[in-house]
Amino acid sequence: MRFMPRLHDTYVGQVVLVTVLLAWAVLVGLDVVMALSGEIGDLGTGNYTFGHAVAWVLYTVPRRAYTMFPTAAVIGSLMGLGQLAASSELTALRALGLSRRRLSISVAAALALLTGLMVISGETLGPWGQRQADTLKMSARTGNVAMDRYSGLWAREGNTFLYAQSGEEREQPGGKVSLQLRDVRMYELADDGRLASIAHAAIAEHLDGYWLLKNVRRTTFNERSATQTTVLGERWESELDASVLSSSLVRARNMPSHELSQNIDYRKRNGLDARDYEDQYWARWFYPLNVLALCLAAIPFAFGSLRSGGMGKRLFLGIVFAVGFWVLQTMFVRLAGAFRLDYRIAYAIPPFALLGISWLLFRRRSR
Repeated sequence: MRFMPRLHDTYVGQVVLVTVLLAWAVLVGLDVVMALSGEIGDLGTGNYTFGHAVAWVLYTVPRRAYTMFPTAAVIGSLMGLGQLAASSELTALRALGLSRRRLSISVAAALALLTGLMVISGETLGPWGQRQADTLKMSARTGNVAMDRYSGLWAREGNTFLYAQSGEEREQPGGKVSLQLRDVRMYELADDGRLASIAHAAIAEHLDGYWLLKNVRRTTFNERSATQTTVLGERWESELDASVLSSSLVRARNMPSHELSQNIDYRKRNGLDARDYEDQYWARWFYPLNVLALCLAAIPFAFGSLRSGGMGKRLFLGIVFAVGFWVLQTMFVRLAGAFRLDYRIAYAIPPFALLGISWLLFRRRSR
């Protein structure tokens, strides 16, 4: 069936969009208030003031909106359709010859617009805002003018293990950002597993495609002896990506998909556990499907149980749908992590199960 929007589609979509936006604003507002109250305990640490706390919360609003949108979508859809059902407008539309499928498509098309905007925001504004918030908070609390600061960083590249006592990202002239690690120790293993060398560098700075080690003191272990060399500067050709190294200290849920993919490739290449990043990576891909499944599963109730009852009943059903779905999906994801199963299966089961239930409810109410 070719979908050509008509007046009734616009009307239904407009009602649903308004109620979704209202529910969304309430949920995000509550989350913002709770986040701001949680920052009060940090006031007075360094130069961290109430103004910094407000700015920190505002920077995180895109991420909070992204997180809250699926719940707001199902609650708002139930409230909007319940409003139409209670006023018998859905019955009138059905009398005009509109099928349940047509009405469902009208709701899904309206929500697809907001879902698409949220997907884009989750890949751009959300991660950017969170990093700006963390930078602002760290700078105010520590007085550090660097963009970010790292401490106790471990990384692996092939047979070399790297440990940095501290580090920072600095903005260079021209807007370029370079990663500079301090008090770096590098442990290189031979193919048979024995320790081949230990190197200590005062500074390791990532430049265009390579690392520059400064004030390097290296101890090389031979079969029956050890030699020590000292150089002022040494070029280290390595595939260790500075952006991956920087993002390794950022929570996986705050990264865009392309950074998650880079981290997954890096960790698998070096035999490290990448499951936390795979979890968040596939969560991004299944995000639109989750919104669609939640809202479609709620639509059959608009043709029956939502005709009677007030706002409280619709709100309760929306919360039950959203909470139940997230509990079910979280359970499957945790089981996948515990038994090392494919996260794609864990994320696919709940929405497809919900779509199946929605289809059965549609058939049952159509009899």
